[in-house]
Amino acid sequence: MRSLGSLNVDVVTLFVEDLQKVKVFYQDVFGFSAVYEDDVSAVYKFGNMSINLLEISEAYDLLCPGKVATRESGSRFQFTIGVDDVDAVCNELSTRGIALLNGPVDRPWGVRTAAFTDPAGHVWEIAQQLTLR
Repeated sequence: MRSLGSLNVDVVTLFVEDLQKVKVFYQDVFGFSAVYEDDVSAVYKFGNMSINLLEISEAYDLLCPGKVATRESGSRFQFTIGVDDVDAVCNELSTRGIALLNGPVDRPWGVRTAAFTDPAGHVWEIAQQLTLR
């Protein structure tokens, strides 16, 4: 068997309390429609992977006997999308009514970043590689 570490992550499932609200956010912010949806989920294709938005009520069976964390528990990860111009993307997000969690800020490792959350509390970061001197 091949090592699991050598395989691609195909799908990340995010648990959401209000599927309709989060779907509208993904359509407005990322500019595309679901490639699959039903009453409790919606799947969006991001390049070589997919994000599955799943009603939190359906998560318990998937994780049983594990526990499902609530939005109030805090973030344990973030998604990062590379962009050419963080400031321009931030301006576009602002015109769509999206408040930034932080940034834009130049990080010591040579990347300019800004972050925002979706309505379910999942953190998205946009990152621009800065020219190193």
